[in-house]
Amino acid sequence: MSTPFPFTAVVGMDDLRLALLLNAVSPAVGGVLVRGEKGTAKSTAVRALSALLPEVPVVAGCRFSCDPAAPDPRCPDGPHETAPGTSRPARMVELPVGASEDRLVGALDIERALSEGVKAFEPGLLADAHRGVLYVDEVNLLHDHLVDLLLDAAAMGASYVEREGVSVRHAARFLLVGTMNPEEGELRPQLLDRFGLTVEVAASREPELRVEVVRRRLAFDDDPAGFAARWAEEETALRDRIVAARALLPEVRLGDAALLRIAATCAAFEVDGMRADIVMARTAAALAAWAGRTDVLAEDVRQAALLALPHRRRRNPFDAPGLDEDKLDDTLDEFKGEDGDGGDDDPGPDGPGGGGGIPPRSGPEGSGGPDTPHESGSGQDDTPVEHDPGARDDTPAEAEPQGRTGRAGAGERSAVRAAEPFRTKTLSVPGLGEGAAGRRSRARTEHGRTTGSRQPRGALTKLHLAATVQAAAPHQRARGRSGPGLVVRGDDLRQATREGREGNLVLFVVDASGSMAARRRMSAVKGAVLSLLLDAYQRRDKVGLITFRGREAEVALPPTSSVDAAAARLESLPTGGRTPLAAGLLKAHDVLRVERMRDPARRPLLLVVTDGRATGARSADGADPVAMAARAARLHASEGTASVVVDCESGPVRLGLAASLAADLEGTAITLDELRADSIAGLVRDVQRDVRQTHAHNGRPRRAA
Repeated sequence: MSTPFPFTAVVGMDDLRLALLLNAVSPAVGGVLVRGEKGTAKSTAVRALSALLPEVPVVAGCRFSCDPAAPDPRCPDGPHETAPGTSRPARMVELPVGASEDRLVGALDIERALSEGVKAFEPGLLADAHRGVLYVDEVNLLHDHLVDLLLDAAAMGASYVEREGVSVRHAARFLLVGTMNPEEGELRPQLLDRFGLTVEVAASREPELRVEVVRRRLAFDDDPAGFAARWAEEETALRDRIVAARALLPEVRLGDAALLRIAATCAAFEVDGMRADIVMARTAAALAAWAGRTDVLAEDVRQAALLALPHRRRRNPFDAPGLDEDKLDDTLDEFKGEDGDGGDDDPGPDGPGGGGGIPPRSGPEGSGGPDTPHESGSGQDDTPVEHDPGARDDTPAEAEPQGRTGRAGAGERSAVRAAEPFRTKTLSVPGLGEGAAGRRSRARTEHGRTTGSRQPRGALTKLHLAATVQAAAPHQRARGRSGPGLVVRGDDLRQATREGREGNLVLFVVDASGSMAARRRMSAVKGAVLSLLLDAYQRRDKVGLITFRGREAEVALPPTSSVDAAAARLESLPTGGRTPLAAGLLKAHDVLRVERMRDPARRPLLLVVTDGRATGARSADGADPVAMAARAARLHASEGTASVVVDCESGPVRLGLAASLAADLEGTAITLDELRADSIAGLVRDVQRDVRQTHAHNGRPRRAA
């Protein structure tokens, strides 16, 4: 068994360590979500927590960790009325992102269930995590169907396995801890709310602290056992303090003044539901117990709000979580109690809220961690530039100066804010895919409606009962069947084939040239793209963003699951210069070629946002910019890439260039007005249908009616 990095040896990370320790004191707090950049000791700190948790009394031989003092009357291994008890260390169970449903909830032996009528059940990770910790690294990348199972188990405290009439139920109460890098995408709101507390972590920028991080990590890697032995005394002291705080917790008094502050704070920040109030109350009580007190003070409520509310405040999907501390202080001051706990009292031996709660030790403290820190390195500046409110809204961009292609200069306009997003029509990829689970295009999936059966490839996951019986029935006499039971063999089993929805790679190619630079027009275009990004967020897509202006195109954001990162890049996008449409399409072709090699199962959807104009120099063979763009578009069409052109042309005279581009792409053209789901032509649009319409009208795409 490998030696974990000592929890007390983690440098800094006070909020993270405090949140984990509060859950160790009071598991009812509801777990921790740790958000932060890569290389900041998120996983190391979580794994180190398991060594500090008190031992768990269990029924001897029970695979579901029943408590001998109160065994589960419905335990599959029960009944346990007279079963002896024993103790074991608390478990830290890790759920891999790519785990199957059977690995999470358990698996039934279908063959024995059919032939013998017995419930031969192999427990999954939810059973292993009962009364322990369930840790999900990269929780934001977890498949939707696993998220649904986690939500159900966390809400009910039990796991239910239903397979073709065979039902198993067992208790599953666990401390849910997740880590994630926000750059890789956000978490579903339903699961986000299930985490009691959230903390943001980042590597320290202080050289001395980073040196101490590296020193401790290298020392641990050279001699894990020796390094852990040097921190054994601090680990024992912290473990004893957890036990003492757990014993004190039932005596903590949560007065009316503290409850009023909690309710007022949750109302002020407009959090949804009542879970935030309950989590804050439990966290404040745990903070008091951790500090060795039986009264909850104002500082406990404040610290509880900073941990429990940032991920729950009402916000748009693209907003970063956070809490306005000035507003928090004003709310707490407004609702000061009259029982002397206004926040000026002595908050306890360890400072407000118990401080970091870590025994004194040698070495500097900071916000680093034992893992080798890694600079963010993104180099991006996503701050939108305010436009001049006095400028005319319909003034076109100036001509691009010589020698300033694709760069900021006199010929470009500052970024304008996007118009309000709206609900868009559904755009999907034709055919039947096999990509990652999502909500956009039709696909063969593990979940969805049953469409047929096949012989299983590998482990059987979804039994098609009728097809299995049909395969076994002709062989019953030859197999010597004499009783009522059906004689089933392995080669009789049939896997159900199901159809659901997949997530796609939605690649945006956005025209940022001077022809798009009128302020009202660009604001509307950005609003449309933002609406499509919001739609991609809800449908679990990966997104990428390519912009073209001047004489070149650039990948503003490589394909990623972080839709909010694309929204930030869009917001800061300036405009101006020529219209290298062909360069944008060719850049998109390069990006899609690489992504097909990385993830062949994920099908792309190309969204070109332009008025269809193309300007610039001729090619080496003398082709003009329009012909070059048509040639690049036909390259996408030859590879079967599903495409949609969002036509941004405005004014009384329309040239129809975007429609011509859509014809070359063998895709469809749709105007900004038609993009709205509530427009007069508000029909769900499938790309395959539009492709058929394109060919039926002499190669010209048909507009939505």
